[in-house]
Amino acid sequence: MVRTQIQLPDALYRDIKRLAASREWSLAETMRRAAERFLAQHPVVTPPSTPWRPPVSDTVGWRGLSAEAIREAALDDIEAWTVNALRETGHQARRRR
Repeated sequence: MVRTQIQLPDALYRDIKRLAASREWSLAETMRRAAERFLAQHPVVTPPSTPWRPPVSDTVGWRGLSAEAIREAALDDIEAWTVNALRETGHQARRRR
């Protein structure tokens, strides 16, 4: 068994002493029981041996496209949306080169 020292606020010390006396336990026995109950309610969690990583899927994403191809596709989508929006409002759209 290990011997240790702790510091308690006065009110907490009085309450624990009162509980120990009412149960006819020593202060040490009362503290051991309190620590055991605390650990039962809050078990020590062992961290995993390897960090969590999100799953990887081969069926999603822009696989095989270069950054330039993605940029061009995005600009084409934006341009098409803009042309359609301007057409609906009766304005002319300028085409990019």
